[in-house]
Amino acid sequence: MNLNDENEQLIETLFRNGTLTVVGIIFSFSLGFLAQWGANPLPWRLYDAFPVAALCIGIIIQFRALALLLHTDSVKKHLFQKASRVFLIGAMTTGAGVFLAIAADLIAQTTR
Repeated sequence: MNLNDENEQLIETLFRNGTLTVVGIIFSFSLGFLAQWGANPLPWRLYDAFPVAALCIGIIIQFRALALLLHTDSVKKHLFQKASRVFLIGAMTTGAGVFLAIAADLIAQTTR
């Protein structure tokens, strides 16, 4: 596909702006979750590294999606779709980190 093609499909800017808002809110929520966990006075354990790693990687991927959506070229359909896919991967990775944290806490509670 030629990037300078004037016949390239564009998405509605209102739709892009709505998606940008959703991405920003979920990104902020992810950062808030990590900040709250980091401020928790309980000591960290070695098995906390896996959920934290998943959270951090997911947040970095979400940030990449946000950066892609902030470009003015993101109204081009193929770029918008790429940013959406990147965001979904980041959100799933962050969600996996949350589930890993819950599972680690459940395991820790049952082994006491």
